[in-house]
Amino acid sequence: MHWKRVVVAVVFLPFFYVLVRYLSPLAFFLVVLLGIWLGQLEFYRLYYPVGRRGLILFGLLCGGGVAGHFYTPGLFTDREVLTVLMGAVLLHRLATQRDLGAALTDTAVSALGVFYVGWFLGHLVLLRNLEQGEFLIFFLFLVTWAGDTGAYYAGKGLGRRRLAPRISPNKTVEGAIGGLIASLLAAFLAQRWFLPFLSTQDGFFLGLLLGILGQMGDLTESMFKRSAGVKDSGRFLPGHGGILDKVDSLIFTAPAFYYYLLWIKQVGRLIII
Repeated sequence: MHWKRVVVAVVFLPFFYVLVRYLSPLAFFLVVLLGIWLGQLEFYRLYYPVGRRGLILFGLLCGGGVAGHFYTPGLFTDREVLTVLMGAVLLHRLATQRDLGAALTDTAVSALGVFYVGWFLGHLVLLRNLEQGEFLIFFLFLVTWAGDTGAYYAGKGLGRRRLAPRISPNKTVEGAIGGLIASLLAAFLAQRWFLPFLSTQDGFFLGLLLGILGQMGDLTESMFKRSAGVKDSGRFLPGHGGILDKVDSLIFTAPAFYYYLLWIKQVGRLIII
C-alpha cells in the first residue's frame, strides 16, 4: 500500500506543477471541474442505490454550474446562484414524483453533493484567478498535503490515543498533532520561499488554521463514509482510495484560505483570463 501511494505521488506531482505553473487558468479550471464531478460521483454513490442516474446527473450538472460561476465572477452574484440552485434542486425532485418516501433524503443528498463538493472545492478556481494565483495554489496544496502526510505517518509511528473512535478509529491524537506541526512547518517554508507578501504571522496563523481545518475536512468525509458503511469513497487512486479521499481536506482549506486572503490580506483583484 505504501509503495502505491509513492508511485501515485511521483506521477501526479510533475503534472500538477506544470498545470498550475505553466498552463492557463482555463486548463486549471477544467481539471478542477473534472475533480468536482468525480468527487460528486463518489459522494452520490455513497447514498444513492443503482437506478438513481437521473438524480446523479442532475447533481453533476449543478456542480458544473457552480464551477462555471466561480470561473466567470461578476456574471451573477453568489446569492443569485444559490437561489437558482436550491430552487432547481427542489423542483427537479418534485418533477420526478417517484419514491416519495425518499424525497426528503434524495433532495438533501443532492443539494449536499453540490455544495459540499462543488461549492467548497470550486474555491480553487477563485484562488487560481487571483493575482499570484499559481503560487497561492502551491501554498494551499503544500500546507494541506503536509498536514495529511504528517498526520498519516505520525499516527502510524506514534499513535496511541484515538482521536475520534466513532468516526475514524485509525486516527489518533498523536497523528493530529504531527499533522498540525507539519502544516505549520510547510506554511513557514512556503511563505519564505515564494509568497513574501505574507508575513511570518500570516504563515503561523495559516499553518494553524489550514492544519486544523484540513483534519476537520478529513473527519467530515470519514463521518459520511462511516454512515454509508464503506472504507474508501472509491478506487480511483491506488493506495489513496477515491478522489474524495484525496481532496477531503482541500474541501475545507480552499475556502478558508481564499477568504483569509480576501478579508484579512485584501487580496481580491482578479487577473485577466
